[in-house]
Amino acid sequence: MNPPAQDRPRRASPKALLGLVLLVLAVSLAQQWWAGRHEQRLGAQVASLARDGDIRVLSSENCAICSVARLWLRENKVQHSECLIERDSVCRAQHEAMRATGTPVLVVRGQPLQGWNPELLLVALQRG
Repeated sequence: MNPPAQDRPRRASPKALLGLVLLVLAVSLAQQWWAGRHEQRLGAQVASLARDGDIRVLSSENCAICSVARLWLRENKVQHSECLIERDSVCRAQHEAMRATGTPVLVVRGQPLQGWNPELLLVALQRG
């Protein structure tokens, strides 16, 4: 015996499914666009505040996050210097003296910032 029509689940029409897929795609693209704009504004703010000698990046040759930070700083034309703890004994000593747990360590106007977070970098530069 078949259940009455009102008790049977309704199937979505192909048109409704297409509409849903297009809505999800539109929201996803808008979110990506917004995130990109945020990154551009953030990069411009950091670049405008950073002066020569303000940012020193202590990094490692095999550190993926260091590569991300390096690329972001370069693409946003942020003034900084970088040293590799494996190649530079002064850099290694500075890293050890901070008792840093890993790399990268950004030294922003003399204050260490562990890890990579461009928003925290902006805050550190704004603090002066």
